[in-house]
Amino acid sequence: MPELPEVEALAQDLRERLRERAITRVDLVAFSALKTYDPPVTALQGTLVEDVTRHGKFLDITASGLHLVMHLARAGWVRWREEVPATTGRPGGKNPLAARVVIDDEAGLDVTEAGTKKSLAIYVVTDPAAVPGIASLGPDPLDDAFTPDVLDRILEENGRSQLKGVLRHQGTIAGIGNAYSDEILHAARMSPFKPANSLTPEERQQLYDEIRGVLGAAVDRSRGLAASELKGEKKSNLAVHGRAGEACPVCGDTIREVSFADSSLQYCPTCQTGGKPLADRRMSKLLK
Repeated sequence: MPELPEVEALAQDLRERLRERAITRVDLVAFSALKTYDPPVTALQGTLVEDVTRHGKFLDITASGLHLVMHLARAGWVRWREEVPATTGRPGGKNPLAARVVIDDEAGLDVTEAGTKKSLAIYVVTDPAAVPGIASLGPDPLDDAFTPDVLDRILEENGRSQLKGVLRHQGTIAGIGNAYSDEILHAARMSPFKPANSLTPEERQQLYDEIRGVLGAAVDRSRGLAASELKGEKKSNLAVHGRAGEACPVCGDTIREVSFADSSLQYCPTCQTGGKPLADRRMSKLLK
Protein backbone atom coordinates (compact mmCIF):
# COMPACT_ATOMS: atom_id res chain seq x y z
CA MET A 1 0.00 0.00 0.00
CA PRO A 2 1.44 3.42 -0.91
CA GLU A 3 1.98 5.46 2.25
CA LEU A 4 3.06 9.03 2.95
CA PRO A 5 6.63 8.78 1.54
CA GLU A 6 5.56 7.10 -1.71
CA VAL A 7 2.60 9.42 -2.27
CA GLU A 8 4.84 12.43 -1.55
CA ALA A 9 7.33 11.16 -4.13
CA LEU A 10 4.54 10.50 -6.65
CA ALA A 11 3.30 14.06 -6.14
CA GLN A 12 6.79 15.46 -6.69
CA ASP A 13 7.36 13.38 -9.82
CA LEU A 14 3.97 14.18 -11.34
CA ARG A 15 4.29 17.87 -10.46
CA GLU A 16 7.37 18.10 -12.66
CA ARG A 17 5.69 16.21 -15.50
CA LEU A 18 2.23 17.79 -15.44
CA ARG A 19 2.47 21.38 -14.26
CA GLU A 20 1.28 23.94 -16.84
CA ARG A 21 0.18 21.20 -19.23
CA ALA A 22 -3.38 20.70 -20.40
CA ILE A 23 -5.52 17.67 -19.66
CA THR A 24 -6.93 16.41 -22.95
CA ARG A 25 -9.28 13.90 -21.36
CA VAL A 26 -9.75 11.43 -18.53
CA ASP A 27 -10.74 7.90 -19.56
CA LEU A 28 -12.58 6.14 -16.74
CA VAL A 29 -12.31 2.36 -17.06
CA ALA A 30 -13.34 1.11 -13.61
CA PHE A 31 -16.55 3.06 -13.14
CA SER A 32 -16.95 1.89 -9.54
CA ALA A 33 -13.74 3.73 -8.63
CA LEU A 34 -15.36 7.13 -9.23
CA LYS A 35 -16.97 8.32 -6.00
CA THR A 36 -18.34 11.69 -7.18
CA TYR A 37 -20.58 12.84 -10.01
CA ASP A 38 -20.60 16.66 -9.79
CA PRO A 39 -18.44 18.06 -11.30
CA PRO A 40 -18.30 15.27 -13.89
CA VAL A 41 -15.01 13.79 -15.03
CA THR A 42 -15.52 15.50 -18.39
CA ALA A 43 -15.12 18.87 -16.63
CA LEU A 44 -11.38 18.19 -16.49
CA GLN A 45 -11.12 18.24 -20.27
CA GLY A 46 -9.13 21.28 -21.39
CA THR A 47 -8.05 22.28 -17.88
CA LEU A 48 -4.47 23.36 -17.11
CA VAL A 49 -2.57 21.53 -14.36
CA GLU A 50 -1.51 23.97 -11.65
CA ASP A 51 -0.03 21.67 -9.03
CA VAL A 52 0.18 18.12 -7.71
CA THR A 53 0.12 17.69 -3.94
CA ARG A 54 -0.94 15.16 -1.33
CA HIS A 55 -3.17 15.04 1.74
CA GLY A 56 -2.05 12.14 3.89
CA LYS A 57 -2.16 9.22 1.43
CA PHE A 58 -4.43 11.05 -1.04
CA LEU A 59 -2.91 12.31 -4.31
CA ASP A 60 -4.33 15.64 -5.53
CA ILE A 61 -3.94 16.94 -9.11
CA THR A 62 -5.17 20.55 -9.23
CA ALA A 63 -6.24 21.74 -12.67
CA SER A 64 -7.93 25.11 -13.36
CA GLY A 65 -9.55 25.12 -9.93
CA LEU A 66 -10.72 21.50 -10.05
CA HIS A 67 -9.13 18.71 -8.02
CA LEU A 68 -8.65 15.18 -9.34
CA VAL A 69 -8.10 13.31 -6.08
CA MET A 70 -7.04 9.68 -5.87
CA HIS A 71 -6.64 7.25 -2.99
CA LEU A 72 -4.59 4.31 -4.22
CA ALA A 73 -5.72 1.99 -1.40
CA ARG A 74 -3.92 -1.32 -0.96
CA ALA A 75 -3.05 -2.27 -4.53
CA GLY A 76 -3.33 0.93 -6.55
CA TRP A 77 -0.51 2.65 -8.40
CA VAL A 78 0.25 5.35 -10.96
CA ARG A 79 2.26 4.62 -14.10
CA TRP A 80 3.59 7.39 -16.33
CA ARG A 81 3.44 6.86 -20.11
CA GLU A 82 5.34 8.94 -22.64
CA GLU A 83 2.73 7.85 -25.17
CA VAL A 84 -0.61 6.45 -24.11
CA PRO A 85 -2.02 3.42 -25.94
CA ALA A 86 -4.84 3.94 -28.39
CA THR A 87 -7.24 1.79 -26.35
CA THR A 88 -7.85 1.21 -22.66
CA GLY A 89 -8.92 -2.42 -22.91
CA ARG A 90 -12.16 -3.89 -21.65
CA PRO A 91 -13.36 -3.02 -18.16
CA GLY A 92 -13.27 -5.72 -15.51
CA GLY A 93 -11.64 -9.10 -15.71
CA LYS A 94 -7.86 -9.03 -15.58
CA ASN A 95 -7.55 -5.44 -16.77
CA PRO A 96 -5.85 -3.53 -13.92
CA LEU A 97 -6.48 -0.13 -15.50
CA ALA A 98 -8.89 2.02 -13.48
CA ALA A 99 -8.42 5.36 -15.24
CA ARG A 100 -6.15 7.12 -17.72
CA VAL A 101 -5.30 10.82 -17.69
CA VAL A 102 -4.19 12.02 -21.13
CA ILE A 103 -2.36 15.33 -21.51
CA ASP A 104 -1.78 17.66 -24.44
CA ASP A 105 0.95 15.72 -26.29
CA GLU A 106 -0.69 12.29 -25.87
CA ALA A 107 1.49 11.42 -22.90
CA GLY A 108 -0.26 10.73 -19.64
CA LEU A 109 -0.63 8.49 -16.65
CA ASP A 110 -2.41 5.23 -15.95
CA VAL A 111 -4.07 4.66 -12.60
CA THR A 112 -4.08 0.92 -11.96
CA GLU A 113 -5.22 -1.48 -9.27
CA ALA A 114 -4.04 -5.08 -9.00
CA GLY A 115 -6.04 -7.97 -7.57
CA THR A 116 -9.74 -8.62 -7.29
CA LYS A 117 -10.48 -6.57 -4.17
CA LYS A 118 -11.09 -3.12 -5.63
CA SER A 119 -10.70 -0.27 -3.14
CA LEU A 120 -9.10 2.47 -5.26
CA ALA A 121 -11.12 5.70 -5.12
CA ILE A 122 -11.22 8.67 -7.51
CA TYR A 123 -12.91 12.01 -6.83
CA VAL A 124 -13.46 15.17 -8.89
CA VAL A 125 -14.17 18.09 -6.55
CA THR A 126 -13.82 21.86 -6.33
CA ASP A 127 -12.41 21.60 -2.80
CA PRO A 128 -10.37 18.61 -1.52
CA ALA A 129 -12.07 18.99 1.86
CA ALA A 130 -15.21 17.68 0.13
CA VAL A 131 -13.55 14.25 0.06
CA PRO A 132 -14.66 12.55 3.31
CA GLY A 133 -11.31 10.86 3.88
CA ILE A 134 -9.45 14.15 3.57
CA ALA A 135 -11.88 16.10 5.73
CA SER A 136 -11.31 13.66 8.61
CA LEU A 137 -7.50 13.44 8.40
CA GLY A 138 -5.39 13.96 11.49
CA PRO A 139 -2.25 16.12 11.47
CA ASP A 140 0.47 15.44 8.92
CA PRO A 141 3.50 14.04 10.78
CA LEU A 142 5.99 15.92 8.58
CA ASP A 143 4.23 19.27 8.94
CA ASP A 144 5.87 21.85 11.21
CA ALA A 145 2.62 21.97 13.17
CA PHE A 146 3.15 18.36 14.24
CA THR A 147 5.07 19.02 17.46
CA PRO A 148 5.90 16.83 20.47
CA ASP A 149 2.99 18.49 22.28
CA VAL A 150 0.61 17.40 19.51
CA LEU A 151 1.82 13.81 19.81
CA ASP A 152 1.50 13.96 23.61
CA ARG A 153 -2.13 15.02 23.25
CA ILE A 154 -2.81 12.21 20.75
CA LEU A 155 -1.32 9.59 23.04
CA GLU A 156 -3.32 10.79 26.04
CA GLU A 157 -6.58 10.97 24.08
CA ASN A 158 -6.12 7.40 22.85
CA GLY A 159 -5.78 5.99 26.35
CA ARG A 160 -5.08 2.26 26.39
CA SER A 161 -5.28 1.89 22.60
CA GLN A 162 -2.33 0.02 21.13
CA LEU A 163 0.43 2.12 19.54
CA LYS A 164 0.24 0.24 16.23
CA GLY A 165 -3.42 1.17 15.78
CA VAL A 166 -2.89 4.77 16.89
CA LEU A 167 -0.15 5.30 14.31
CA ARG A 168 -2.20 3.74 11.51
CA HIS A 169 -5.49 5.55 12.17
CA GLN A 170 -5.73 8.27 9.51
CA GLY A 171 -8.03 10.42 11.61
CA THR A 172 -5.35 10.50 14.30
CA ILE A 173 -2.15 10.92 12.27
CA ALA A 174 -2.28 11.22 8.47
CA GLY A 175 -0.26 9.13 6.07
CA ILE A 176 1.20 6.28 8.16
CA GLY A 177 0.11 2.79 7.14
CA ASN A 178 0.98 -0.78 8.01
CA ALA A 179 4.58 -0.76 6.76
CA TYR A 180 5.82 2.48 8.25
CA SER A 181 4.07 1.95 11.57
CA ASP A 182 6.09 -1.29 11.86
CA GLU A 183 9.27 0.58 10.92
CA ILE A 184 8.65 3.45 13.34
CA LEU A 185 7.94 1.15 16.28
CA HIS A 186 11.02 -0.94 15.52
CA ALA A 187 13.21 2.16 15.37
CA ALA A 188 11.66 3.41 18.63
CA ARG A 189 12.15 -0.04 20.23
CA MET A 190 8.49 -0.25 21.28
CA SER A 191 5.95 -3.07 21.21
CA PRO A 192 3.13 -2.58 18.69
CA PHE A 193 0.71 -3.46 21.50
CA LYS A 194 2.06 -0.96 24.03
CA PRO A 195 -0.79 1.24 25.37
CA ALA A 196 -0.62 4.78 24.02
CA ASN A 197 -0.92 6.50 27.38
CA SER A 198 1.68 4.32 29.10
CA LEU A 199 4.72 5.98 27.51
CA THR A 200 7.12 7.90 29.73
CA PRO A 201 8.12 11.45 28.68
CA GLU A 202 11.39 10.02 27.33
CA GLU A 203 9.54 7.35 25.33
CA ARG A 204 7.16 9.94 23.90
CA GLN A 205 10.08 12.00 22.67
CA GLN A 206 11.69 8.88 21.22
CA LEU A 207 8.50 7.97 19.38
CA TYR A 208 8.17 11.52 18.06
CA ASP A 209 11.77 11.53 16.83
CA GLU A 210 11.33 8.21 15.04
CA ILE A 211 8.04 9.23 13.40
CA ARG A 212 9.75 12.27 11.93
CA GLY A 213 13.03 10.45 11.28
CA VAL A 214 11.74 7.29 9.60
CA LEU A 215 9.24 9.13 7.39
CA GLY A 216 11.64 11.97 6.62
CA ALA A 217 14.40 9.57 5.59
CA ALA A 218 12.01 7.64 3.34
CA VAL A 219 10.89 10.86 1.65
CA ASP A 220 14.52 11.90 1.14
CA ARG A 221 15.41 8.55 -0.41
CA SER A 222 12.40 8.73 -2.73
CA ARG A 223 12.96 12.30 -3.87
CA GLY A 224 13.70 12.45 -7.57
CA LEU A 225 12.75 8.84 -8.26
CA ALA A 226 10.28 8.01 -11.01
CA ALA A 227 7.05 6.27 -10.05
CA SER A 228 8.36 3.00 -11.50
CA GLU A 229 11.25 2.98 -8.99
CA LEU A 230 9.37 3.77 -5.79
CA LYS A 231 8.08 0.32 -4.87
CA GLY A 232 11.53 -1.22 -5.10
CA GLU A 233 13.09 1.60 -3.11
CA LYS A 234 10.57 1.19 -0.33
CA LYS A 235 10.92 -2.58 -0.06
CA SER A 236 14.72 -2.54 -0.08
CA ASN A 237 14.89 -0.14 2.87
CA LEU A 238 12.40 -1.76 5.25
CA ALA A 239 14.02 -3.14 8.41
CA VAL A 240 11.23 -5.41 9.69
CA HIS A 241 8.03 -5.00 7.69
CA GLY A 242 7.53 -7.88 5.30
CA ARG A 243 10.66 -9.60 6.58
CA ALA A 244 9.30 -12.28 8.93
CA GLY A 245 11.83 -15.07 9.41
CA GLU A 246 14.80 -12.89 8.49
CA ALA A 247 17.42 -11.54 10.86
CA CYS A 248 16.83 -8.16 12.49
CA PRO A 249 19.39 -5.73 11.01
CA VAL A 250 19.95 -4.22 14.48
CA CYS A 251 20.35 -7.20 16.82
CA GLY A 252 20.22 -10.31 14.63
CA ASP A 253 17.17 -11.86 16.31
CA THR A 254 14.56 -13.49 14.07
CA ILE A 255 11.83 -11.08 12.96
CA ARG A 256 8.40 -12.36 14.01
CA GLU A 257 4.92 -11.84 12.60
CA VAL A 258 1.44 -11.43 14.04
CA SER A 259 -1.41 -12.23 11.63
CA PHE A 260 -4.83 -10.62 11.52
CA ALA A 261 -7.85 -11.35 9.34
CA ASP A 262 -6.65 -9.21 6.42
CA SER A 263 -3.19 -7.97 7.37
CA SER A 264 -0.13 -8.69 9.49
CA LEU A 265 2.57 -6.88 11.41
CA GLN A 266 6.25 -7.66 11.85
CA TYR A 267 8.52 -6.86 14.80
CA CYS A 268 11.74 -7.87 16.53
CA PRO A 269 11.30 -9.48 19.97
CA THR A 270 14.74 -8.44 21.22
CA CYS A 271 14.44 -4.83 20.08
CA GLN A 272 10.76 -4.30 20.93
CA THR A 273 9.26 -6.73 23.42
CA GLY A 274 12.02 -7.65 25.85
CA GLY A 275 12.66 -10.91 24.02
CA LYS A 276 9.09 -12.18 24.42
CA PRO A 277 7.23 -13.22 21.26
CA LEU A 278 3.75 -11.80 20.79
CA ALA A 279 0.88 -14.24 20.37
CA ASP A 280 -0.95 -14.40 17.09
CA ARG A 281 -3.83 -11.93 17.46
CA ARG A 282 -6.26 -14.67 16.50
CA MET A 283 -5.58 -15.90 20.05
CA SER A 284 -6.40 -12.38 21.33
CA LYS A 285 -3.72 -12.31 23.99
CA LEU A 286 -0.03 -11.90 24.67
CA LEU A 287 2.11 -14.86 25.59
CA LYS A 288 3.25 -14.30 29.14
